[in-house]
Amino acid sequence: MRVAIVGASGAVGQEFLRVLAERNFPLTELTLFGSSRSAGSVYEFKGSKYTVKELKHGDDFKNMDIVFTSAGAGISKEFAEDITKYGAVMIDNSSTFRMDKDIPLVVPEVNAVDAKNRPRNIIANPNCTTIQMVVALKAIEDLSHIKRVHVSTYQAASGAGAAAMDELELQYRQVLAGEKPTVNKFAYQLAFNLIPQIDVFTDNGYTKEEMKMYNETRKIMHSDIEVSAMCVRVPSLRAHSESVWAETEHPLTVKEVRDTFEKAEGVVVMDNPAEKIYPMPLFLSGKDPVHVGRIRKDLSNPNGITFWCVSDQIKKGAALNAVQIAEYLIGEGDIK
Repeated sequence: MRVAIVGASGAVGQEFLRVLAERNFPLTELTLFGSSRSAGSVYEFKGSKYTVKELKHGDDFKNMDIVFTSAGAGISKEFAEDITKYGAVMIDNSSTFRMDKDIPLVVPEVNAVDAKNRPRNIIANPNCTTIQMVVALKAIEDLSHIKRVHVSTYQAASGAGAAAMDELELQYRQVLAGEKPTVNKFAYQLAFNLIPQIDVFTDNGYTKEEMKMYNETRKIMHSDIEVSAMCVRVPSLRAHSESVWAETEHPLTVKEVRDTFEKAEGVVVMDNPAEKIYPMPLFLSGKDPVHVGRIRKDLSNPNGITFWCVSDQIKKGAALNAVQIAEYLIGEGDIK
């Protein structure tokens, strides 16, 4: 495979390099693209050094098979035609194409086959919070149709990029030193704080991040599922957490749900309250799966199940999911 990464210098771009190496992805050529600011940067991949090229309009993608893009919505929209016009498959990490009817929105553990139907040769990677939730929900959906979900997210600084992670670390040092904290990446100081806003507010009082969870979940799962989300930024560095309440058509036992989680692709169960075993972002950063725990009946709803899940936003929530899409297409003989 001849592979390119657009946005190679960003947090997700760097994660692409790690994931491709970890999984021994079958690439024969690798090209890195970035802004004029990052052009010329050199990164190592499997013992070889690669220099970032400046992203420009033209024929740079003529001989590419797969292009992973993670440089922001504007860049994805502007360069989509350049990337795909000679046949390359564009797997996009931005929000630009997610709700377009002719663009598949794919989480391989849930709806991998959708990746085959791509009229514009573009596949969208869902929002990170949606990805980890639907991987877990798929297991429950296989037991009984899920009618509605209430979810509260606890999203790490990593969701806003490498600079946000650096700022959080800086804020902690500044506050502990009695200095005024630097606040650039978020509306407020994040260290020692919670911010109940991710992205901008829409007319219905929900943020765009919360509406992504509603709309994307329905598209990925091909379902009439109703989702009500509250998305909160928390002062952890990496890996997002979610409290999920799912209402199914038929009542399920905790054992049924735990057993299906145990068998589910991409899910690891960490659920032993007696031994204080449950998923926590501090210990799961850099891990591939979605980890679930605190599985129990919803006391307020006989058809309700509630659980806690944690997943690395930069890995499964971005780079890994995109690479898994490419691996699926290669395995199906869809990219040769």
